[in-house]
Amino acid sequence: MKAIKQRLKIIDAFIIGKYLGTFLYTLAVFIVIIIIFDLSEKLDDFLKSGLNLWGVITKYYAGSIPFYVNMLSPLMNFIAVIFFTAKMADQTEIVPILSGGVSFNRFLRPYFISAFIIFSANLVSNLYILPYTNRIKNKFVNEVVNKDDPFTKFNIHMKLDKNTYIYMDNFDNRSNIGYRFTLDKFKGDTLTKKLVAERIAYDSVKRVWKISNYSVRNIDGLKENFSSYLNSTKDTILDMAPEDFSVYDNVVESMSTKELGVKIEKEKIRGSGMMNDLLFEYYKRWVQPLSAFILTLIGVALSSRKVRGGVGLPLGIGIVLSFAYIVCDRFAKMFSTKGGLHPLLANLAPVILFGLLGYYLLRRAPK
Repeated sequence: MKAIKQRLKIIDAFIIGKYLGTFLYTLAVFIVIIIIFDLSEKLDDFLKSGLNLWGVITKYYAGSIPFYVNMLSPLMNFIAVIFFTAKMADQTEIVPILSGGVSFNRFLRPYFISAFIIFSANLVSNLYILPYTNRIKNKFVNEVVNKDDPFTKFNIHMKLDKNTYIYMDNFDNRSNIGYRFTLDKFKGDTLTKKLVAERIAYDSVKRVWKISNYSVRNIDGLKENFSSYLNSTKDTILDMAPEDFSVYDNVVESMSTKELGVKIEKEKIRGSGMMNDLLFEYYKRWVQPLSAFILTLIGVALSSRKVRGGVGLPLGIGIVLSFAYIVCDRFAKMFSTKGGLHPLLANLAPVILFGLLGYYLLRRAPK
């Protein structure tokens, strides 16, 4: 801390304090506004769920508030930089700093220190916090808000490994029960085993699958052995989980980073069509925090010049650009998950595009 204080000048401490203070204040205001609108929209759902105030907070808002903070962070970051920098320029505080021999690059140092703090907080949140808080939010949304939506997946085909394939006629995501289950084992192109069960259910305590009313057919060349087990159940371990058959779109964002990595490796074998969604979410957790640096650069370059009308014009331009960034990010996701654009490129596209814009504005900024 002593070494940091020696390297930081008064102007650094001033700008860092202004930056982080404005960012946190703006973020808190917007979070309160969002909670008010969200509460009014979901009030009927809260009443129908039978939860008291503490239950609503712990079973929904404990998960939704971190989600909103993460979603609004780039927007609030941009607005905060533009607001207090434009105010400094309007009060002629930047001109004496640059006229006193401080280069514009040196002037940017406290901004990027602040951006690094926000970047670090977002990265830690994306990797270690949000996946668990999203589970809280999504569980409530899926079970209460969207309880009337379809929760059964039909005609499921999946490859468990290079020799094993499964099929289910339908799977109930709420009871974790599937019907008319078939498992085929191959050796090369030759079928060696076929298991057929009327019902398969996941036991979350034992972490096994229970098959009921099943039959097994073993094939060895021209020899076959058929066994039927009506009115019988059997525990079996299969390399699959109820999440693999989820009908909910938010299941990916509830996975931890480690679970995402494991799921991606399995998806390379299974080919169930989720690969782009998984890769987009994985890359997003690493790339999205970089927006702190990009938007900070654009904000400083855009608002460090004194203009007529005070902070209104830079703030208006900043709000338009911040929403443009969010729209660009959403379109990139759509092109990745629906249009075949590589997930890494889709995540980098807004960063590269607005990074070039920031470089252009930096070249035109007053030095």
